[in-house]
Amino acid sequence: MKKALIHDWYYINGGAEKVIHSFNKIWDDFDHFALVDFLKEDDRDYILNGKSVNTSFVQNLPTAKSNHRKFLQLFPYAIEQFDLSEYDLVLSSSASIAKGVLTNQNQLHICYCHSPMRYAWDLYHQYLNASSFGIIKRIYAKRTLHKIRMWDVLNSNRVDLFIANSHYIKGRIKKIYNRDAEVIYPPVDVNQFQLQKKKHDYYFTASRMVPYKKIELIVRAFNNLPNKKLIVAGDGPEYKKIKAIAKSNIHLTGFLDTAELKTYMADAKAFVFAAEEDFGIIPVEAQACGTPVIAYNKGGVRETVINRKTGLLFNHQTEKSIIDAISEFETLELDPVTIRQNAMRFSKERFEKEIGDYVNEQHKNFIAHKKSLHQSY
Repeated sequence: MKKALIHDWYYINGGAEKVIHSFNKIWDDFDHFALVDFLKEDDRDYILNGKSVNTSFVQNLPTAKSNHRKFLQLFPYAIEQFDLSEYDLVLSSSASIAKGVLTNQNQLHICYCHSPMRYAWDLYHQYLNASSFGIIKRIYAKRTLHKIRMWDVLNSNRVDLFIANSHYIKGRIKKIYNRDAEVIYPPVDVNQFQLQKKKHDYYFTASRMVPYKKIELIVRAFNNLPNKKLIVAGDGPEYKKIKAIAKSNIHLTGFLDTAELKTYMADAKAFVFAAEEDFGIIPVEAQACGTPVIAYNKGGVRETVINRKTGLLFNHQTEKSIIDAISEFETLELDPVTIRQNAMRFSKERFEKEIGDYVNEQHKNFIAHKKSLHQSY
């Protein structure tokens, strides 16, 4: 069985790339495809076992390395140029464009869907409002995203089977594509995080500082809690803006290496999370340390945090809602051992068994179905 694995793009080692890492642990004979590949060599060794990636023409466009997303209007054409006709199994890892690859009736195409492309659907208005586009660029962006949405719905029919990374994303797949999906939660390397029962007197949050992560909102809430210490880890476009508004009870660390991040997370009295995420790996990592999570009650976090048992969920993305949640949280007594046990439900080992069993079983069924069709002629 010849197998192809197609991913949207490779440029960082994020949550989606951890899924790719696990795919490569289960099956070590994939040929790899993506729009672009700008991985550092140490990340390539981890994610792809050092293997090379077949890339599209977007790889060679000027400034693609610094900002490949500016070529969004070319992505549908680019993904359709990959010739995967020689492969028996095509596995796509898609939060954007990868599921649009062309396959035929003799191939099984299974898509692990991290999300339908958010900037074209649920984040469309937020994306436009956060952009500093002039009138002409704004009109062009709207037209491009309109065409992308039509293409996105059309190419959902190219997928034989969808796997969603959460029940939340299963619902979005049904809403946008009118397709059913199996739910298999993504891998979290929970064993890399140690249980810490004794907590220090500070709250912690960590993220790339971009608007939808809502780090500014968390900082503004803690500006109104001068007796509560908040440590903020991460860097990104909004770093300077957030640092400028943070009061003395808030410390911004900037980028942290993995060891430092684990220490801050394990020692924190709670991890604060205000984004609406498709799944959200970092709240699970916090719970693996025995650290409770105070999170916005929407998205995948509703499936990973047990309210008032492993954390506390608040209902609105507002300063007041976060402040009230902090106040309520401090009345709770949560058990770090129970919190860690909850995180273990999302382990890498669990993911690799579930996804391996599912894909192998579906491919076996696909082959059997083809044989029965052949015998009926």
